[in-house]
Amino acid sequence: MSSSVQRKRIRKDPAARRAEIVDTAAAIALAEGLECVTLRRIAEELAVRPGLISHYFPSAEELVAEAFGSAAAGELDRLLPPGPHDRRPVERLARFLDHTSGEAYDAISRLWLNARHLSRYRPPLRDRVLVQEADWRGRLEGLVQDGVAAGEFRTEDPLAVALQILVVLDGLSVDVNTVDAVSAVSAVSAVSPELPAAVRRMAHRTAERELGLAEGALERAVSAG
Repeated sequence: MSSSVQRKRIRKDPAARRAEIVDTAAAIALAEGLECVTLRRIAEELAVRPGLISHYFPSAEELVAEAFGSAAAGELDRLLPPGPHDRRPVERLARFLDHTSGEAYDAISRLWLNARHLSRYRPPLRDRVLVQEADWRGRLEGLVQDGVAAGEFRTEDPLAVALQILVVLDGLSVDVNTVDAVSAVSAVSAVSPELPAAVRRMAHRTAERELGLAEGALERAVSAG
């Protein structure tokens, strides 16, 4: 005699379901690009009907914007966690620059490039890019202000310094796609795609110069921490 047990389908809380959709979309955006974030693709990943996704996000444009916002905000919280802080401002800045200058940051760099390009044609995404730009700028400006208050940094314009650092990081991020393209050829041509050390550390040198730090102070702060 055989018996079968019908599994009861568990209905997720709306907030949990929405968060699951956004997290899945953000992961796809980081790995494959915002163009791959579609209602059907997210439904396939979650093994649900596309109609369920559209219930939370009536248009793919809204989901794309939310995916970018979630990924960018999550990365900002990882790189520059909101206070209170148990590290000195110079150590926090040094770690931020180290992480934004390494390979681990390449995925978010590509995502920012992707988002800024697509935002020219997608108003919801454009609005989210502007919000994230303001958040990143504000978080970094706050760190510089903390350093000035602690006597570790010297500047009369924390916002200007924050903008200079971000501009350098944006410029370096453009090179990510170039490096990827060269990497595809390097196995045959033995061309190394690695940037010169002076270029890779450009954001560090800019921050040190604008904040009255000695050259190499940020690298030493990481080692000391």
